[in-house]
Amino acid sequence: MKKKILVIQTAFTGDAILATSLLEQLRTKFPNYDIDLLIRKGNEGLFNGHPFLRKLYVWEKKKAKLWNLFSLLLAIRKEQYDHVINLQRFAGSGFLTAFSKGKETIGFDKNPLSSLFSKKIKHVIGDGRHEIARNAELITHLAGNEISKPKLYPTDADRLAIKKYQQSNYSCMAPGSVWFTKTWPEDQWIELATEITTRKSTELIYLLGAPGEQPLCERISKALGENRCINLAGRLSLLESAALMEKASMNYVNDSAPMHLASSMNAPVTAIYCSTIPAFGFGPLSTNSKTVETSQTLGCRPCGLHGHKGCPEGHFICAKSIKITDIIT
Repeated sequence: MKKKILVIQTAFTGDAILATSLLEQLRTKFPNYDIDLLIRKGNEGLFNGHPFLRKLYVWEKKKAKLWNLFSLLLAIRKEQYDHVINLQRFAGSGFLTAFSKGKETIGFDKNPLSSLFSKKIKHVIGDGRHEIARNAELITHLAGNEISKPKLYPTDADRLAIKKYQQSNYSCMAPGSVWFTKTWPEDQWIELATEITTRKSTELIYLLGAPGEQPLCERISKALGENRCINLAGRLSLLESAALMEKASMNYVNDSAPMHLASSMNAPVTAIYCSTIPAFGFGPLSTNSKTVETSQTLGCRPCGLHGHKGCPEGHFICAKSIKITDIIT
């Protein structure tokens, strides 16, 4: 009987993408194992047509959260996994791990139920390591020290869907974020897009984002002219967006999920950091990557790991002080 591994990552989209690094490492080390993944609802589109995942569990957190949690636990317990690997640091995923009936249960010490895991690893942010290295430490005893990069697998249908946008040179921009203080201001995105189209007269700009970011992208598109700056926010799936980013001359993003989409395709990327810092360990991993942040020393920065709904100091200098010349020279 094949051995089975379950990986749990029920955080946001970027975290789910970074979790693919662990999947790749496990697949390389254990090509004959069944590898399953548990994610939160909304991220399942990342794994459509995935070539080696056997089973994808989806946790619906916004409706009947606890009922769905217990339903997932029953399904997981039936599988009797050899290894349950939890990348999340919150109680819900800890509950699933601790009571999974897995022969080995692994997670971080910051999880409130980590005392019930058979193996726990210390989790430290700010020690210079990337998140994929922190995650990989969970399985060093199983898979060794070789760390894989995150990787997504757009299908042929995904690539066909965006082929019409690849008839000329183009850049992609993803100007939105869930967090206000991670979002470079709209007027500066417009200035950047103007500078790019001025320098490269034949270059198109595609604006990417979630459906909720469509109004932001529409305003930027109209400011530039819709024939040069095309709003695709809410019109492409996650894998279609990843496939489009792969062939872009450059992808300009905030410290947000699109940065990790670019990394998963080894696509060129310039990541703009406002309130957060690359030292947290969530930076871009593409071969051609650049991080940009303010040159000013600010006592209030970073103001948090994830960001805020508004600048706590009211000035947002960390974002406003980033110049176009810092991004393109």
